[in-house]
Amino acid sequence: MGSAELFLILGLVMIAFTVYNIVSIMLENSSSNELVWDEDDAPKKSKSGFIEISRPLAHFFALGLAAKVKAPDYRKNVKHKIDTAGLSREINVDEFIAIQIFWGVFYPIVMSIMNFTFELGFSPVFIFGLAGVGVYFPHLHAQTSKQLRYQSVILDLPFFIDLLALATEAGLDFIGAIQKVVDKAKEESVLAEELGIVLRDIKLGRSREEALRDLAKRLDMNEITSFVSVVIDSDQSGIGIGTVLKQQSEQMRLTRFSRAEKAGAKASQMMLIPMMMFIMPAVFIMVFGPVILQFMGQGN
Repeated sequence: MGSAELFLILGLVMIAFTVYNIVSIMLENSSSNELVWDEDDAPKKSKSGFIEISRPLAHFFALGLAAKVKAPDYRKNVKHKIDTAGLSREINVDEFIAIQIFWGVFYPIVMSIMNFTFELGFSPVFIFGLAGVGVYFPHLHAQTSKQLRYQSVILDLPFFIDLLALATEAGLDFIGAIQKVVDKAKEESVLAEELGIVLRDIKLGRSREEALRDLAKRLDMNEITSFVSVVIDSDQSGIGIGTVLKQQSEQMRLTRFSRAEKAGAKASQMMLIPMMMFIMPAVFIMVFGPVILQFMGQGN
């Protein structure tokens, strides 16, 4: 059996799998929205083009199959990634897994068809490897979103803690101080949005400690975990929250300054690479080029 026949068989098998999946989903009684979201808890429009493009395709092609993935540890891991990436109001576990399945099948099918049609000569190992790329792509998107959130929170955190300290020293309680900071914050602030969720949880009846611990879990950052621990310890020990917040703010600024120093030192080291590759050769040519040409002229 030649490689062309092998690619054709592979493509047909993948197409048959996709058709079977589509038919099985269309025969299900429940609709996609009922399967993944509560009736009064519809997802909001995502800022990510990847999610907006992938969601309807994943709903149509792979949602029924995703709902059959019952591994609790994997679902817990996916839920953690969604929460820490700030995607919990845009996508849920079923949709995340459905997107993985869709892209994991779509990439190999398209490449198999292109490979057979245009005789590109790709090996079966490469085409099957694209399935792994498609499955991993949602994880990569979640990791990128988490990193962007981390950068936003790190920039805002010292300033927010300063405002909380000032508000509590002015006579507000801690919850009132959070409300004041959230009201004054810019709309695209990740930290302000997360603090707003803390306020909402407290209004719904959760204790302050539980709401703050959930904040630390959602952001999954050492700085936020430290901040939450300090606030909870202050509540339990009876120490004034304003004093604790001022100390925490100073510590955050020192940490931020130290991080900036390390980044500056790393940047100066990275600059040596382009200097050695581009600048130094040009300097050597300008300095020693005339001398070499003079010796070559004398030799002739």
